[in-house]
Amino acid sequence: MTEPTVFSKIIDGEIPAEKLYEDDDCICIKDIAPKAPTHVLLIPKKPIPRLVDATPEDQALLGKLMVTAGDIARELGVDDAFRLVINNGANAGQTVFHLHLHILGNKKYTEDDGLGF
Repeated sequence: MTEPTVFSKIIDGEIPAEKLYEDDDCICIKDIAPKAPTHVLLIPKKPIPRLVDATPEDQALLGKLMVTAGDIARELGVDDAFRLVINNGANAGQTVFHLHLHILGNKKYTEDDGLGF
């Protein structure tokens, strides 16, 4: 058995966090090191380490996360322009190995950011 992640501890109430949203499947919290004026994390309660570790049984949960991310963006007033980012693995910038979606808004991205896809 692996050590619980910081996100598991937040989900279990062991570490306090301001939850912006919560339901039976996921929570949304503010990122503690924001990369945009609006930067929140949408975290499934099921501890999937990385996106590539998801299985076919996680398909409904992954779909729900996408729809919920849109709902949260709307609630935060960034639904006209936001980024949704999932880092997969340490070399991609993942630091907590519990799948989570970054919702970033209120920042205009350009090619100079290295993120102008």
